Amino acid sequence: MRATFVASEVSSGLRRNLTMTLAVIITVAVSLGLFGASMLVRAQVTTMKDFWYDKVEVSIFLCSKGSDTPSCSGEAVTQAQRDQIKSDLESLRPLVQEIFYESKADAYARFQEQFKNSPIADNVSQGALPESFRVKLSDPTSYEVVASAFAGRPGIEQVNDQRQILDKFFRLLGGLQLIALLIALSMLVVTVLLIVNTMRVAAFSRRRETGIMRLVGASNFYIQLPFLLEAAFSAGVGAVLAIFGLIVTKAVVIDQILAPSFQFTSFVGWDAVFAIAPLMFVVGILLAGLSAFFTLRKYLRV
Repeated sequence: MRATFVASEVSSGLRRNLTMTLAVIITVAVSLGLFGASMLVRAQVTTMKDFWYDKVEVSIFLCSKGSDTPSCSGEAVTQAQRDQIKSDLESLRPLVQEIFYESKADAYARFQEQFKNSPIADNVSQGALPESFRVKLSDPTSYEVVASAFAGRPGIEQVNDQRQILDKFFRLLGGLQLIALLIALSMLVVTVLLIVNTMRVAAFSRRRETGIMRLVGASNFYIQLPFLLEAAFSAGVGAVLAIFGLIVTKAVVIDQILAPSFQFTSFVGWDAVFAIAPLMFVVGILLAGLSAFFTLRKYLRV
């Protein structure tokens, strides 16, 4: 009987405040959708970091004739210097995972391939590109170990870390992620305020019923339960809509649009969606439940 009564009260409350209920559902769906999108952006940034940092190389450019770098003194690297540099790199294993030597001819061929459709390729000669060692580290964050060991040595013009370029890019993505998260949090605040207002209206419109229930000895929790279930139901429906939107974003926007167009990087998998979806649902239910609970306490004082 009690369960039937609570269910009837929930159904009645939803019908009475249909407009407010729809507003809560839509607001929860939008706010949780933005929240889920910001979490997906965070997962995407992490995936791209793992993908690109695994491919990061340290480039050790060797001296070319006429270089004005103090370590070169205007002379090209000698064979003895070249052999010593390679030997010293080998001694840094297992930190140094792989070593690739690129001659001037190899550098020129790679440059021509990269810019084959650009007029830049016609204005660069083979001698303009330096030879280099490209070093892949087992731990890309240990760049300073290689830099301190080789920067400024005779025969070495410059030591470059590709990770420095990637860090700027990921800082930009991190800024966009922060903006998305702030917007999502703002929408969650709006959702809380709307739920609070909805519960106040619902409690006021049903003050006669709650007054009778107090007189017959119903507990505060029993009086409060239909309101809490209404808020949880609205939030649950909104959360389901937001999760559906997240799934569509992954299936259509990422898998069918972005992934085929940008094949040079990796994108988040379905495991990220499956991890974010339950979090969105729980956040929605808790947000609605707690907002309703603390709002209704003032109306249940005996």
